[in-house]
Amino acid sequence: MNPDSTQPTLLTTTDEVEALCQSCGVCCSTFRISFYWGETTASEGGYVPEELTQQMNPYRACMKGTSQSNPRCIALAGNIGESVTCTIYPNRPSPCREYDVFNEQGELNPRCNQARAKHGMPPLNVKRQIG
Repeated sequence: MNPDSTQPTLLTTTDEVEALCQSCGVCCSTFRISFYWGETTASEGGYVPEELTQQMNPYRACMKGTSQSNPRCIALAGNIGESVTCTIYPNRPSPCREYDVFNEQGELNPRCNQARAKHGMPPLNVKRQIG
């Protein structure tokens, strides 16, 4: 990536976006990942492994490890900023499915760079090429 350039690095393929995320992982170690408890395998039709979650209240659960002062999702494997993967990717909860790295104009979600700063990582200067 080109963090010091004034022109953003354009990412043109889904593979490039996935490679960006798989070398980062800060979202999984910055934010609490909370969601409706019915997404867990404790509920019929749920898909998030219940043993990897903790109950927050009668209606909400969160991924273990994300509701603490230094969060890190229990499903995150690898080294942040180097190479990471989600060990339950096909069964990840809705906040993970809905988190958009880029907005509709192809601009980087500012929460990505906020999370990177929290981990002492340089900001990204990337844009998703639309169309």
